[in-house]
Amino acid sequence: MEKLIKLAKENIKNSYSPYSKFPVSAVLELKNGIIYKGVNIENAAYGLANCAERSALFSAYSDGIRKSDIKRILIYTDHDYFVSPCGSCRQVMRELMEDDAEVILVNNRDETKVIRNIELLPLGFSKKDL
Repeated sequence: MEKLIKLAKENIKNSYSPYSKFPVSAVLELKNGIIYKGVNIENAAYGLANCAERSALFSAYSDGIRKSDIKRILIYTDHDYFVSPCGSCRQVMRELMEDDAEVILVNNRDETKVIRNIELLPLGFSKKDL
């Protein structure tokens, strides 16, 4: 996990967050050890922004990765408290990651909180609901 935290801390500098001034970094680890990174990317038209978690997942999926390949995602913010994924990210994570995939929250004190994906959105909307 130390390697993931180090990568997330290095990656946070790539955040484009001039409006919120709230950079977020996500590191997605596959079961085979391959890493995908994401950061939040804001836009003056706020609805066009993308969170770090979704950036990492969309990058992985663009390369052909699927939920069965994903081991965990680590989410880092440079604050002394934990920041959990927003509602949109929780929904995307619920669909694009397995229910038991680890979600690791890390603050700037290197404290961690590990939860399972399903715990973030226990009654998530899925293709079964369509």
